[in-house]
Amino acid sequence: MSLTGREIGSTIDEDGTITIAVREVSVADPGDDEIVVRVEATPINPSDLFLLLGPADVATLTPGGSAEYPTLSGKIPPARLAGVGGRLGITMPVGNEGAGVVVAAGRNVATLMGKRVGMVGGAMFADYRKIAAKDVVVLPDGATAANGASMFVNPLTALGFVETMKRDGHHAIVHTAAASNLGQMLLKVCLKDGIPLVNIVRSQEQVDLLRGLGATHVLNSKAEGFLDELAQALRETGATIAFDAIGGGDLGDEVLQAMERVAVESMTEYNRYGSETFKQLYIYGALDLAATTLNRPALGFLWSVSGWLLFPFLRKAGPEVAARLRQRIVEELQTTFASHYTRIIGLAEALRPDVVSAYVRKATGEKFLIDPVKG
Repeated sequence: MSLTGREIGSTIDEDGTITIAVREVSVADPGDDEIVVRVEATPINPSDLFLLLGPADVATLTPGGSAEYPTLSGKIPPARLAGVGGRLGITMPVGNEGAGVVVAAGRNVATLMGKRVGMVGGAMFADYRKIAAKDVVVLPDGATAANGASMFVNPLTALGFVETMKRDGHHAIVHTAAASNLGQMLLKVCLKDGIPLVNIVRSQEQVDLLRGLGATHVLNSKAEGFLDELAQALRETGATIAFDAIGGGDLGDEVLQAMERVAVESMTEYNRYGSETFKQLYIYGALDLAATTLNRPALGFLWSVSGWLLFPFLRKAGPEVAARLRQRIVEELQTTFASHYTRIIGLAEALRPDVVSAYVRKATGEKFLIDPVKG
């Protein structure tokens, strides 16, 4: 019982041309431990954009194809091409996570037939997804596909931050771009678990949003006196670990400097190497593609800047931890880990230039959901 459906794929050629297309694909019968899911909902996460658009200059994207099978073609600046050398000439299916109904099941997992499941594993921007049964979670009664579509990337990232904090020996967190969908989930987790959290945002509107959700420490990085307010929040929370979604620029450096400033205040004697408080900055996003700058002499010597990615974290944490985190997500799917979407679009609509321009802005409060049934 093979099925035919559509799928969004992204291809980069050696000359730097990127082509994104809705294409027709065949879905083979599932193996003994596999299922085929009819996709009903799949979110557009920032991590999906890295694969969908690569480092392309969005201004060069030109539409083509047909209404049902549209395409977009553009150019990647030569200076950025080396970073995608491993995928040249390969069509990459897109979409980290999604949810839908099981329409075919292998003999070892036949009990999943007809169930609505959430799933993770790539290639979700499609009508159908064949996937290993171990990579899906049956949604609780009353949960919709929209509820389950975003139950992996953001919830597991929020819980992963807390798990990393504990494993690294810290007890409070600083988070940037904190008004995002992920940031709101992290806030709810920290409130529920009693973990001090310093939220950094970029507007008074975002400050008001997070305070309305119960946040104690919310700082506007664009406001006068931000650095002094940051230092005071660190005094009150004792936070020495930060997760930064911005990446470029000097915000991460400002956080580390503030941590060192507070640590030095408690020293009883001068140390030429700075404080003995270890400070950790994890960069997990790239909202700013500029270089990350650090004023190293102001940080002392006990600090680290590292990257943080969800799936390497889960592999390192191990299956028992991953299972525990997933179970919590299922239990709190429609509370702590509820996602809210500002726009639902069809699969073909996702390649309309005006729609692409909207979701690549990554504006706070905007989250797009693809429903392939819409066209």
